[in-house]
Amino acid sequence: MSCLRNVQGNQACALGAIAAGCRFYAGYPITPSSEVAEGMARELPKVGGTFVQMEDEIASMGAVIGASLGGTRAMTATSGPGFSLKQENLGYAAMTETPCVIVNVMRGGPSTGMPTRPAQGDIMQARWGTHGDHPVIVLAPNSVAEIHAETIRAFALSETLRVPVVVLFDEVIGHLVETLDLNPADDGEPAARKWATGPREDYLPYRAGEDMIPAMARPGDGYRVHTTGLTHDEDGFPTQNPARVAAVMGRLLGKLDRHRQLVEKVDLVECDDADIVIVAIGISARAARAAVTAARASGIKAGLFRPVTLWPFPEELLREKTGNARAIIVPEMNAGQLALEIERLSDVPVSRLTRIDGEAISPAQILARIEEVSA
Repeated sequence: MSCLRNVQGNQACALGAIAAGCRFYAGYPITPSSEVAEGMARELPKVGGTFVQMEDEIASMGAVIGASLGGTRAMTATSGPGFSLKQENLGYAAMTETPCVIVNVMRGGPSTGMPTRPAQGDIMQARWGTHGDHPVIVLAPNSVAEIHAETIRAFALSETLRVPVVVLFDEVIGHLVETLDLNPADDGEPAARKWATGPREDYLPYRAGEDMIPAMARPGDGYRVHTTGLTHDEDGFPTQNPARVAAVMGRLLGKLDRHRQLVEKVDLVECDDADIVIVAIGISARAARAAVTAARASGIKAGLFRPVTLWPFPEELLREKTGNARAIIVPEMNAGQLALEIERLSDVPVSRLTRIDGEAISPAQILARIEEVSA
């Protein structure tokens, strides 16, 4: 049975987390993500969950990791400056393969920047913000309904693959109010972790099978676990043996490739015969969709390639859908971060359309660029 409500994007994120089985939230208020924390503070007690306002962003991420290792689905939310502070512990979550969800509602930067203005300047930070090679999944919704759905999916991927998942959207999407159908039947059952079930004496916390995902020990079940951010062997204890280091790092990075079909998600609009393909996320993609419609009406074959899964980037599908195009346009509210990735992956000429002034890119601006490159 449908339950239609007008919901803000940030609020939809909180509702999605609750639906996904999140029962612990630790965070620190920061514009423009504070409504996520407000929503969790309101909703978590209703389902027996715990909300903790921490002393800072670093502690928030640490608390989320601790709760998750204790067997509870956990999330935090922040924006640019706070996301920077979370990076060390995000790397710890990647190394220890601790499921957790981090929401980043992007604002203008660097530093304090423009707290109340939108930007998309955290695209590369979301992938490479913590030091070292590491696995991370980044989802980039661009509507209220999609924020709700992708937050649920973030927990499913994180719990299933034992990897931190970032839900990344800009201030406009976070504060957008749209109709959301809150039908619990549509959410399905929360994805389950892979728990250890074998003999306790045989258990190694980082031993994985063909799926590359080690089983976690449920607290209280009697399994011996050693957890460290140091590079470790299957037993969880530190190692600097080159062969063992190569093995654990290869598995950490390889498991996302192994499960790429589960992870990848792309929204394609009129791409099959497009001469001009726009690649965009967030509010820029909404403007691009309107521009594609206008371009098609005027006889220009334009299309939109929107990576809902931003990282790992859907490389093969991009090459497939842009291989016959004359040009790719990348509109983004930064100095060209997404364009760098597209230029790396494609031989098709890339036209950058950027804004770094705290204003969103309009459909008219994108349409003008479509007309320019198609002339």
